[in-house]
Amino acid sequence: MKYFIIFLFIATLGSIFTGYLIDSEFSQKLIGFGVLGLFFVAFPVFAYYRWKDKDIKDYMLTKENLDKMRDRRDKEK
Repeated sequence: MKYFIIFLFIATLGSIFTGYLIDSEFSQKLIGFGVLGLFFVAFPVFAYYRWKDKDIKDYMLTKENLDKMRDRRDKEK
């Protein structure tokens, strides 16, 4: 999965840079498809890969998490 994400990132950046460098009738389409691929394919796959085994409750500001943060801050002082 990691290599697939790297491949997608390089492919989309390659499409964007190729669109800027060549002067043809479809260069704007290359740039557009590169941007769409980056933001609608590569980034969501990356976000899913990084968050698939995480618990969302660990990152929410609940009363328990706020109490943990306060206790940790008090211990540091």
